[in-house]
Amino acid sequence: MATDAAPAPAVPSDPARAEALTWKFPHWFWWANFIELFERAAFYGLFIAIALFLTDVVGFTDIQAGYISAIFSAGIYLLPFISGALADRFGFRAALIFAFAALCVGYTLVGLFPNKVFVPFALALVCIGGSFVKPIITGTVSLASNATTRARAFSIFYMLVNIGSFSGKTFAKPVRIDVGLGFIPIYAGVIAGIGLCLVILFYRPEAPPGAMSKSIKENIDGLKTVLQNRRFVALILITAGFWIIQGQMYASMPKYVLRTVGEGSSPEWYANVNPAVVVLCVVTITQIVKKWRPVNSIVVAMALIPFSAVIMAVSNVFAGGAGSTILGLHPVAFTMIIGIALQGFSECFLSPRYLEYASKQAPVGQEGLYMGFSNLNTFVAWLTGFIASGYLLDAFCPDPKKLSVEVQTAHALALKGQGPMPEAYANANYLWLTFAAVGFVAFLALLMFRATEKKEAVPAA
Repeated sequence: MATDAAPAPAVPSDPARAEALTWKFPHWFWWANFIELFERAAFYGLFIAIALFLTDVVGFTDIQAGYISAIFSAGIYLLPFISGALADRFGFRAALIFAFAALCVGYTLVGLFPNKVFVPFALALVCIGGSFVKPIITGTVSLASNATTRARAFSIFYMLVNIGSFSGKTFAKPVRIDVGLGFIPIYAGVIAGIGLCLVILFYRPEAPPGAMSKSIKENIDGLKTVLQNRRFVALILITAGFWIIQGQMYASMPKYVLRTVGEGSSPEWYANVNPAVVVLCVVTITQIVKKWRPVNSIVVAMALIPFSAVIMAVSNVFAGGAGSTILGLHPVAFTMIIGIALQGFSECFLSPRYLEYASKQAPVGQEGLYMGFSNLNTFVAWLTGFIASGYLLDAFCPDPKKLSVEVQTAHALALKGQGPMPEAYANANYLWLTFAAVGFVAFLALLMFRATEKKEAVPAA
């Protein structure tokens, strides 16, 4: 950080600026953020393996696993509109204890009883627990800050969320390889259990009743109001195209990599390329585009995202035969890393400006209401993207256990570099080309949306 040539005064002349630059927050603010790190580590530790776990351990088909993981992941983005109001009624501390207890029990039960009847109910418990955490932690961050310190407070929150995501996926690989895929939910349960202990021992927020200030009925009424705004709904659906592709890091990529590269590959670590690129690039890119119209920054993101799927689809172009590599990496691994890096780069253009642009679709005086529902694009993307993933994997990159013994043998030899891939995997890359097509359609839809934005006035409140 650059400093002025003259010595700085002991007390800044601008009290608001001095407060904005402070790192002094209540102790419960720091504990809340540290606890969130454990929740994210547990969630992403399982999430990176959820589709694989449902097929290889529980025994669901790719299509069935797609539906289950879609409902699980989408529900976490929808239920906070209800759980946030309940947390407000019962108090942040009691609600967070319940949330982490549900997470710990849910994750552990998934690992202990991996059967087709029990696992969906255990995942529902995880979904319910997880839906409480985000509104409580973000509510805590908001309560612990004010207008001048809020940006810094939420930057700390965002940083620790990413640290949790990164660490959860990083350690998931050695757990899968050295202990076993079936132990991944237990691993997540242990992390959630540590979070529960931290909540009980250290989390005592100064959160008065009514801190979130909205009842369940008010949230439902708000959702109805938002869904009546056609332009806002269109924006949600268009940007969902971005997150449908981004979500394939969890829905398709792990299975695709393990089935085309082998069990020793590292899909958990490939996925970590995304947050690494975001952390490295988001500040610089945000500075570059800060004077752009928000929609133009979103257009860049939507133009780039389909090419990430195209890159993932061209691994067979680089393959020079069994055992071929690119810079020491399997062609599939190489293209996954490049494609995921491009996703992270494009996210830097989207995320910082999307909320700003979404707020402009709101009638005057309803900006806060619309921001509360702006993440519905992720709900739509996770629900549709995971379901589509199940069908596409089944069609183009099937579970080897479904194939004949002869084909399974040929597949196992191909993974060892001792022969070509069986015909069943000849068009595996069509999966990524399908998602690329989704991205291109979303990009064209955004161009149409932008072209009409001046012709349709935002309705008055």
